[in-house]
Amino acid sequence: MYLEKAGEKLALIDKVDAMDNQLRELALKIHQNPEVSFQEQQAMNWLTEPLEEAGFVIEKGIATLETSFRATWEGTPGGPTIALLAEYDALAGLGHGCGHNIIGTSAVGAAIALKETMPNLKGKIVVLGTPAEELGGGKIIMVEQGVFDQVDAAMMCHPHKKSMVLRGGLACVDATFKYYGKAAHAAASPEQGISALDAVIHTFVAVNSLRQFFKDDVRIHGIITKGGEATNVVPAYCEAEFLLRAENVEQLELVREKVYAAARYSAEAVGAALEIEEGLIYAERNNNHALAHLFKDNLELLDEEVSDPPKKGGIGSSDIGNVGQVTATIHPYIKITDSANTHTPEFVDAAGSEEGMKGLNKAAKALALTAFDLCTNEQSLKAIRSEFEEWKRSKQQVK
Repeated sequence: MYLEKAGEKLALIDKVDAMDNQLRELALKIHQNPEVSFQEQQAMNWLTEPLEEAGFVIEKGIATLETSFRATWEGTPGGPTIALLAEYDALAGLGHGCGHNIIGTSAVGAAIALKETMPNLKGKIVVLGTPAEELGGGKIIMVEQGVFDQVDAAMMCHPHKKSMVLRGGLACVDATFKYYGKAAHAAASPEQGISALDAVIHTFVAVNSLRQFFKDDVRIHGIITKGGEATNVVPAYCEAEFLLRAENVEQLELVREKVYAAARYSAEAVGAALEIEEGLIYAERNNNHALAHLFKDNLELLDEEVSDPPKKGGIGSSDIGNVGQVTATIHPYIKITDSANTHTPEFVDAAGSEEGMKGLNKAAKALALTAFDLCTNEQSLKAIRSEFEEWKRSKQQVK
C-alpha cells in the first residue's frame, strides 16, 4: 500500500511539473494585471478557464459575490470534500504585495493535477475562488452563506519569506469614523465653526493614550482619509479609517468598545457629531494541527525546509480565520524570498520572480499531495475531523 501511494504521489508531482509553464503564465498574468477587492473579474475568469477545460463544473458569482467562484470535480463518490482556496485580489496602490497571484494559481494547479492523475480518487475536490481577502472579507460572506458547510477540510498556501504550517492570525475589524462639524471662516469668524478635524486629531491622541492599557498583541492602525478642504475654512467634515486587531474575537470586542468610546468622546469634546461604519469581523486563525502536520510532511517530501512560526508577534489577519470556525482549516506558507516582507514593493517583485514561480510549483504540489492523503487515508481524515469537533465543543463550553 505504501509503495502504491508513493507511486501515486510521484505521479502528482510529475503532473504539476508538466503543468509548470502553464501555471507560471497564469500567475504572471494575474500579477501583471492586479485587481483590488471585489473587482477581480479578469483574475476570476483566468483562473476558471483551465479548470473548465479540465472538466470541473464551474459556478461563478456564488454567495452573492460577483467575483467569487466554485469549481467542482467528484471522483469516486463517498469520500471527503476538500476545498482548495484561491485568493486573487491585490492591494490598492501596490499590486500583488501578498502574492495572491500565487495562491490562486497553486489551488488551480493542485486541483487539475488531482483530477487528471487519478480520475477514480474517492472524494470531491472543490476550488473556491474567494475574493476580497485584503479588504472586504469575501470568505466571511461565503461562510455566512453556508459555502463551507459541507466541506471536510479547507486549505490554501500563502507565499512568505519562510515556509511555515502553524503561523497564527489575529482577529480584526476595520472601521471608518465620520465626523460632522460646522464650516466657518477660519480667520473672520472661527467662533461660529465646529472643527471636524479637531475631533479626528483628538481621537488619535485618545487612542494613543489607550495603548498602554491593551494587551501586547493588540494592534491599532489609523489614517486620516479626509482632513478638510482649505486651511482658511473650519473643516465641516473629516474622516479617519482604523484597523483594530486582537488575539481573538472576544478580546477584539473589548478593544472596539474602548476605541469607539474614545472616538465618541473626542467628537463630543468639540461639539461634532460622529458616525461609525464598521466592516466585517475577521476571526482569529484556528489552525488544525493534524492537517498542518500532514501538509508539513508533504513539504518535507518536496525537500522544503519548514520553519517554526514566531513565538511572539509577527502575524497579521485573514478572513480564513472565519473558515476555521466552521471546518478543519490550515493556512500554511511557502518561501519565495529571503528577506522581503509582505505588503511592500519588494514583495510585489518577489511574487513575480523566478523564486516566486518555484514557490508556486511547490505550493501546488503540497496542496495536491495533502488533498490526496485526505482522500486515501481514513485514519488521517478521522484525526483531523476529530480535532476540529473537539475544538468546537470546547468553544461552545466557553460560551
